[in-house]
Amino acid sequence: MDLGIPKKVQENAALGLRLRDEHGFGGTEVGEHMAEKLAAGGELSPEEVRHVAHYFPRHAHDNLDQTGEDGGKPSRGYIAWLLWGGDEGRAWSEKLTQELDKEN
Repeated sequence: MDLGIPKKVQENAALGLRLRDEHGFGGTEVGEHMAEKLAAGGELSPEEVRHVAHYFPRHAHDNLDQTGEDGGKPSRGYIAWLLWGGDEGRAWSEKLTQELDKEN
């Protein structure tokens, strides 16, 4: 099974790190560490993939439409979402988690 981190997930995590650095908020230390891992590429362990997948359902309501693209500041929730790979991170980690569940 390929546990390699997709390019778009890497890009989203890197953007989240840049926005967190620029604005001084968004996400937690756990999210920041995961973003560093995602942005670096490579592979995650099955446990890490599940950890990423578990983030999204809990935070799907976190003001994700306040992206800062309109000249305002992005929301804390939007930055945190990106730290975990954004929408692509959600789709990728949830798909992999389903595959892992089938194997077990």
